[in-house]
Amino acid sequence: MGPTDAAPPIPVTEAGRLRRRMAVPGRVAIGALSVSIVLGVWYLSTALGWILPVFLPKPETVLQEAWGALAGGSLLKDVWMSSKRVFLGFALAGVVAIPLGVAMAVWAPVKAVLDPFVSLLRPLPSITWIPLTMLWLGIGESQKVAIVFMGSWIYILIYTYESTRRVDPLLVRAARNLGARDIDVMLEVILPGALPGIITGLKVTLAISWSCVLSAEMIAAQNGLGALIWQAKDWGNLALVLVGMICISITVLIADRLADTIERLLLPWERNRRQ
Repeated sequence: MGPTDAAPPIPVTEAGRLRRRMAVPGRVAIGALSVSIVLGVWYLSTALGWILPVFLPKPETVLQEAWGALAGGSLLKDVWMSSKRVFLGFALAGVVAIPLGVAMAVWAPVKAVLDPFVSLLRPLPSITWIPLTMLWLGIGESQKVAIVFMGSWIYILIYTYESTRRVDPLLVRAARNLGARDIDVMLEVILPGALPGIITGLKVTLAISWSCVLSAEMIAAQNGLGALIWQAKDWGNLALVLVGMICISITVLIADRLADTIERLLLPWERNRRQ
């Protein structure tokens, strides 16, 4: 076979995709191995008596508690109630904070007005709002949603402001030099440039929203994962406490995967740049 008969080289992009496809099984195998090791150490340490059940129950005890809660329907109800409160409060926080964050970054008067409130409210953890929201709203669903909102919106605002402020000003000037109107600059340059950082901030803040709702549910709720964990603690049922914690982790993991999928759909150029 002569030089002219040789097969054409694989383009760089195709080679990169091939390497990534081959790397996925390796990453899955490594992740499964690490989880298996942790579960194995957990099983051995409890089965051999290295750790007393009062401090860490056996894995099979946790599975039995999870199965019993699932069979009775209470676990799914608690997951649903907590998830509903989180996503309602989180959505409201995003609707309020994202436009304000963009406005702060592009319009100095808005920043001047909001800066004092951001500085005052940012240090306050969500749990400090529980007494006030109970007085204002009682202990119903609106109070739980309000806690999530109060604990989330400030972080979304900060992430949005910083992401918008860091958009390359050369791109903005270039668009204006080409005759783009203000609305076009905002929609075609600033928002696409800030969107990766905004989505990252939303993913980080979602985990914070879960901590907010758990705090509210532990203090004033009859259902939800926070109430489940707190009631199981009162009953001395550590296995059920772990079931609630695992459910939180799984729920947040699913939400992260959904967020990654949305990010890939909204930001195809960002995905290609990273790859």
